[in-house]
Amino acid sequence: MCLLHFVGGASSHRPDELKEGLSGPAVDLMKRAFDDIDPQRLVDYHTHIVGVGAGGTGNLLNPAMRSRRHPLKYLKFSVYLSASGIKDMENADREFVLRLADQVRHIEHHGKYRLLAFDKNYNSDGTVNLEKTEFYTSNEYVFNLAAEFPDLFVATMSVNPYRVDAIEELEKWAARGLKMIKWLPNAMGISPSDPRCDPFYQRMRELDLVLLSHTGEEKAVEAEEDQKLGNPLHLRRPLDHGIKVIAAHCAGLGENPDLDSPHRRMVPNFLLFMRLMEEKKYEGLLFGDISAMTQQNRIGLPLTTLLERRDLHPRLVNGSDYPLPAINIVISTRALARAGYITREERAWLNEMYDYNPLLFDFVLKRTMKVPGAGQRLPASVFMANPDLGV
Repeated sequence: MCLLHFVGGASSHRPDELKEGLSGPAVDLMKRAFDDIDPQRLVDYHTHIVGVGAGGTGNLLNPAMRSRRHPLKYLKFSVYLSASGIKDMENADREFVLRLADQVRHIEHHGKYRLLAFDKNYNSDGTVNLEKTEFYTSNEYVFNLAAEFPDLFVATMSVNPYRVDAIEELEKWAARGLKMIKWLPNAMGISPSDPRCDPFYQRMRELDLVLLSHTGEEKAVEAEEDQKLGNPLHLRRPLDHGIKVIAAHCAGLGENPDLDSPHRRMVPNFLLFMRLMEEKKYEGLLFGDISAMTQQNRIGLPLTTLLERRDLHPRLVNGSDYPLPAINIVISTRALARAGYITREERAWLNEMYDYNPLLFDFVLKRTMKVPGAGQRLPASVFMANPDLGV
């Protein structure tokens, strides 16, 4: 269990202990991170809410994740439990929310965090595929949480376009004020370039909704055919419908066939994302979120490019991808320091923050990191509500 805690979420202090526990230099670094930030516009576009259904929430977790007969999935689930601070499975869903809320409340200028609903995997005929549904978080659940914690959270719906009632569900939550839709095509079985999505896109456009769609490889997915659904080039179809799209993680992981080439050669997903970003017709429509970009497996070309390309900064938004920042094994300040994104001193101060509040750590790290060998950092605007998105 100690090893699991070390891998998953080894914060040994509570968020409320941070002010008394941080060293002077760490406090100074934290304060500098909020320079030029308007707290009223500060936003995290990518915050996951998950649960097992404890307390009648309606949340769903694939049974394989809780079965020792599937050791890798069971281990992953155990790591998520540790990172989320869950100790009592009978109260797991509420513990997840309260741990998240506690971290947000103890960020002095915390802004709002967009809680992501997460729809089920559906077959192309509109039937639910529970075997491929890793987890499910309902629109109702995130809507109610945002109503309960209006100073902390905003709800983001998730609607699989293959649902028989997809458009009705879309209209229902748009009427209740939800402005964004979350997809993870690789896990939900969605092909964004499927012509059958056209009526869904048309209604999205009429309702002026924004699509936040995962791009690139997804570690929760095992089948190669599912990974192909994360190809950024699939997003041409919603973009051509005039939909504003945020490409989650800027497709910073994995590779996919180049759908623009007759040879279908394999190309890094990040380069396919960059190709779309550089197309004139998608300016004002295509954006990228930087969630997960500080993880070990994205250090290098993706992270450096996003830092140094000032022309892209007006089209980047921030997301924490919580609870991933609380998983020790995916975040390595040592690797970031070795590569030159942060100094050794900054690494030590950031590690102090991590031990109290992984969400605060994620924000300060992104405000601190710079192009190796240069001083270029992400501007404050990346971390505030993007006026071109309207959400």
